[in-house]
Amino acid sequence: MSQFAINVLFVGASFALYIGIAIWAKAGSTKDFYVAGGGVHPITNGMAIGADWMSAASFISMAGLIAAGGYANSTFLMGWTGGYVLLAMLLAPYLRKFGKFTVPEFIGDRFYSKQARLVAVICLIVASVTYVIGQMAGAGVAFSRFLEVDATTGLIIAAVVVFFYAVLGGMKGITYTQVAQYIVLIIAYTIPAVFISLELTGNPLPPLGLFSTHEASGEPLLSKLNEVITALGFNQYTADVDNKLNMVLFTLSLMIGTAGLPHVIIRFFTVPKVADARWSAGWALVFIGLLYLTAPAVASMARLNLVTTVYPDMAGQVENVEDAATNPILYENRPEWIRTWEETGLIQYEDKNGDGRIQFYNDKADYSDRGWAGNELSVNNDILVLANPEIANLPGWVIGLIAAGGLAAALSTAAGLLLAISSAISHDLIKGSINPHITEKGELMAARISMSVAIVVATYLGANPPGFAAQVVALAFGIAAASLFPALMMGIFSKRVNNYGAIAGMLTGLAFTLVYIFVYKGWFFIPGTNNLADTPENWVLGISPLSIGSIGAIINFAVAFGVSKATAEPPQEIQELVESVRYPKGAGTAVDH
Repeated sequence: MSQFAINVLFVGASFALYIGIAIWAKAGSTKDFYVAGGGVHPITNGMAIGADWMSAASFISMAGLIAAGGYANSTFLMGWTGGYVLLAMLLAPYLRKFGKFTVPEFIGDRFYSKQARLVAVICLIVASVTYVIGQMAGAGVAFSRFLEVDATTGLIIAAVVVFFYAVLGGMKGITYTQVAQYIVLIIAYTIPAVFISLELTGNPLPPLGLFSTHEASGEPLLSKLNEVITALGFNQYTADVDNKLNMVLFTLSLMIGTAGLPHVIIRFFTVPKVADARWSAGWALVFIGLLYLTAPAVASMARLNLVTTVYPDMAGQVENVEDAATNPILYENRPEWIRTWEETGLIQYEDKNGDGRIQFYNDKADYSDRGWAGNELSVNNDILVLANPEIANLPGWVIGLIAAGGLAAALSTAAGLLLAISSAISHDLIKGSINPHITEKGELMAARISMSVAIVVATYLGANPPGFAAQVVALAFGIAAASLFPALMMGIFSKRVNNYGAIAGMLTGLAFTLVYIFVYKGWFFIPGTNNLADTPENWVLGISPLSIGSIGAIINFAVAFGVSKATAEPPQEIQELVESVRYPKGAGTAVDH
């Protein structure tokens, strides 16, 4: 059986499973559509949260970024895992106690303002649409290789699949689909990692293999990796970070952005009791940890395999690594995996010195004495996890499995985000502001229509993403950090913040963050600032657009407290409501009003 046929078999079987679950779990009411009827078991919910959480950025792009940047990009791991703990401890149980369907509904009721609810809808849509771009882009990367179609066709296929199980089933269909997707993606991620860890270190546990001996050279794996990449002019893989301020702010932005992303928060509304929300968080952390503990090993081993594929002389024991680094393979002898990925355009080769060999190195290093005229191999970060089985010459069924896993990761999170968007439009915008007397049947139809429109928009934007999947996702986290997280925290833990403060804080934090991102990403031009390229030299105080969400959050808090201090206190019943939410003794059934 050809590799293409194997890929189609694995991907097709997984898609059939997802659509079958959606038909079985079709939503019949708004409560089914928004919170899966409110009766999901904590273990089931924990697994669904794991799938919702581990997006294309986690599955496809995170390990690629760590592979490319080493320790410096471990901020993705620290920020996302730390943020999940923050969400589980500080927000989830209290929001579950409040007992509403959506995040904007909580903000609207807590700050006793339809305007606050509307602003929260805007913030939610901006953050979620930005996030879903990364998921659709990741799905396009996976499809373009494994189903041998162009990225646009891949996006359309992904959109059709999401349409069936998300629009039909709502949260009920998505929940049980995400359980299946978690099982697919975690198996797909760990099995290749086990094979590769065994091959390189003899240790079947990838997290331990990372700190084991590289069998071919007899050196510690990370020492071997440092040795081969520094010979090619790259920084040490384990090198420290120069800009500590930016690293801290980026990690903080990911953490608080995590806690402010509504597609994860709404999962905690699906369980019967507050105690179940806490158990869901615990189980989700276990399921998430299985992948996040494996990712650093996958990244390191992928980077080592990539370099030693191009420079075979550096694969084993090397007396003089500098000499070994001068002998890359001939382009005509490149392995099959490079040939197949070249067809997607995600690997590109240009013979700059005309010697027919692949010079793969850091352009900032001057290796003209070797006869090199510049780096000749361009590798998209997003492909490393997907290409890992091929790089390591693993069986065809493993490649098919990781194809299904990558698509499961992208589609599971995309479905959760699209549900958050459609819920905000149908429940918070249409029912909350435009037509409060809409029937349940009408609201359910509005939810399905808005999700359908959101899928079309997400597919279009996914075809033209402004960066790698994980980078686009990081922008979404920054937006959520600057807008929604402060409002949620102040709504739970401060009785003094009023409607004026919340609205002013959200708008200021969102506007500041978007302007900074748009200016330094080149999407918005300010006269006289034509040199503001997205480089550390131009960033204000060395703070990158990916990190600015933490500053936006600080501004949000400051403005909200300042405006609240200058205006009247919230009504007494709102202060009592805050007090009751902070002590989640009861379950509080999600209600529709």
